Amino acid sequence: MSNRRAVFALFFLSGIAGLIYQVLWLRRLSVVFGVTVYAASTVLAAFMAGLAIGSLLAGRVLRRRVAPLQAFGVAEILVGVTGFASPWLLDAASSIYVGLHRTTPDSLELLTLARLVCSFAILVVPTAMMGMTLPLLSAAVASSTSVVGASVSVLYAVNTAGAMIGTLLTGFVLIPAIGIQRAFLIAATLNVVIGAIALSMGRRPADVADAGDPAASRVTRESPARLPRVLAMVVVVSGFASLGLEILWFRLMLQFVIATTEAFTAMLATVLAGIAIGGFLAARILKTQAQIASGLTSVLAGTGLATVASMSFLLWTIEHGWNTMGLWPAVLIALFLPSLLMGIGFPLALGLATTPALAGIGRSEIGRRVGVMYALNVAGAIAGSLAAGFVLLPWLGAMNALIALAGLYVGSGLMLALSGPDRRSLIAVVAVVAAFVPIARSMPDPFKVAIDRRYGDLLREFWRDESAQTAVSVRASQLQHVLYLDGLHQANDQPAMVMLHRTIGHLPMVLHGSPQDVLVVGLGGGATPGAVSQYPGARVQVVELSESVRRAAHLFAHVNYDLLNLPNVDVRIDDGRNFLALTDRRFDVITADIIQPGHAGAGHVYSREYFSLVRRALTDNGIVLQWIGHRPSVEYTLIMRTFLDVFPDATLWYDGNFMVGTRKPLTIHAGLIDRARQYPQTREALAAIGLTGFDVLRSWYTAGADEMRAFVGEGPLLTDDRPLVEYHHWLPAPQDQPPLDLSALKGDVNRIISGAAPGGR
Repeated sequence: MSNRRAVFALFFLSGIAGLIYQVLWLRRLSVVFGVTVYAASTVLAAFMAGLAIGSLLAGRVLRRRVAPLQAFGVAEILVGVTGFASPWLLDAASSIYVGLHRTTPDSLELLTLARLVCSFAILVVPTAMMGMTLPLLSAAVASSTSVVGASVSVLYAVNTAGAMIGTLLTGFVLIPAIGIQRAFLIAATLNVVIGAIALSMGRRPADVADAGDPAASRVTRESPARLPRVLAMVVVVSGFASLGLEILWFRLMLQFVIATTEAFTAMLATVLAGIAIGGFLAARILKTQAQIASGLTSVLAGTGLATVASMSFLLWTIEHGWNTMGLWPAVLIALFLPSLLMGIGFPLALGLATTPALAGIGRSEIGRRVGVMYALNVAGAIAGSLAAGFVLLPWLGAMNALIALAGLYVGSGLMLALSGPDRRSLIAVVAVVAAFVPIARSMPDPFKVAIDRRYGDLLREFWRDESAQTAVSVRASQLQHVLYLDGLHQANDQPAMVMLHRTIGHLPMVLHGSPQDVLVVGLGGGATPGAVSQYPGARVQVVELSESVRRAAHLFAHVNYDLLNLPNVDVRIDDGRNFLALTDRRFDVITADIIQPGHAGAGHVYSREYFSLVRRALTDNGIVLQWIGHRPSVEYTLIMRTFLDVFPDATLWYDGNFMVGTRKPLTIHAGLIDRARQYPQTREALAAIGLTGFDVLRSWYTAGADEMRAFVGEGPLLTDDRPLVEYHHWLPAPQDQPPLDLSALKGDVNRIISGAAPGGR
């Protein structure tokens, strides 16, 4: 055939483009469907279903005696075409989903089906084409004189290596530098170029599958060569366990590293790097053609052992004070070795499936077998990702679920050893089991280890809940209660924090004067919606992403007015942005719990598009309060400039910590506080934060829109396409930014007081 190195290079580039798409699709679809685990799992299932379909279709294509490289070229060009069209397809999916949602707004089953249908409609063509590529190129590089398994393993490795590069490029460079839309164009262009080169190479007669190989054709016709049942089962089980482990790793690692976009990129890149290196090692093993089945048995069992041993070692180092809670040390220790063994295992299984090719099976049969194996692995992966999120995490908890999936790897190795004649393999697996059991039983609690290391062990944990969405724990002493989300401090019941969160609720309520319908995005410890609930006649809608956070709220009833038992408060478990995009309700006040801008996905609630959704959901006299905090100066100005773009009449309050947006210029009057204080429960709640009179309210005013615009100047905005606030590595480091100086942000409050004379504060 033509230059094999060129084929490998094309597949490397294809891997880069494929992961660029995957990251971009998942991010854009999370805007459409929300970031709940149910929405994410549905999108992932649709993505992987397309891969499975494509891997099975490859065999049909090859049986039509199409040149494998030509078929690969067509597939790549089709991926590129859909890549170019992705932004418009995603917009269409959003419109369709909004329409479907309005017909069944509260049916999880029907909405899940709607997400699946919309995702599948967008992704089926490009992902099916992606799924075809490995089987097609496996046929392209195979010949009667080559070691087929080794060639297929190298293909798998170089494509995964490309995927790792694509992950790093997208997460660290493309999205923050040029935005999602242009990143789609780069990936699509790359696919089209790859496809054109492959079509040119594939026109040569020697590259036609099975051409001039009558023996191969005869064997293919007479010996359909079904996969051994045990091998097929092992491939499904390993796919199930591998994707399940990825989800559990990401959950557990968030106890040790902050949930930033950089962290998720590093975790995925580490897994892919391990798999890629494992694929190259598998190719060396396959070239020897010696004891492949025994090797696969040992690798499968070893993967399970490495999973628990690596996590156990990470926890041991943290307990003993090692500097291993940094991002890269933590992910390399916990994820790399088991990923490496995963990368060896699947190519060895492919090698076993394609070994009969050396006896005369043609290239189309090789491609078919690779396609079937890949489809089985992906089918297992779909089931594993869904099981991990919906079943294993809620039932077993993250650590027990990780041990269970690692045990599946050990069990699959044992199953393969029992089916073969080599007793040495069985002895090796028994030895692995002997090591696996005590390590698994002695593993410390990762949640306790991480929180003790980060915050100390002065607080005792007395409540924990691990739902599909997040892990929540509450620790307490005689002096305080603290709420932790995925290992990070979220809220406590100390007076200063309670006052801040209550003020986020009270200020927009007082400024409005007579709010009836109120939306609070995020629950936390409940201090913000609890404060809002203290206004008679106010109907409070809370939208909280995690069911576990809602369950924890009763432990903070002493600071949130026991809001879960109040008749005027409704807590909905949903994605806040998704709720705003889909609701037809209009609110007098919209406020939100504090969300740190640097966390992964936070760009969705600091973008111009998000603030536009908030504006659309306000009544004509509505008010929105957006916390900004005293952030590093570059982030502060980015957020404020974006808010001003949507709310040109904005005002700034509470020493520059809160931005208040309105649909028309805000005016206040001296009777606002008196109106609110006429109700005893409201008067008491306002007194708790020191808002006892109009003079206090006046003193909280910082600046108006003109001063805010002068302060931020001209510059970029935060958008869904380029959410810079999440990509803090793309911004100057906090120590390299000028200190945040708000001294110039001083405005005249009398300008917004009805009937007040101008001048003076």
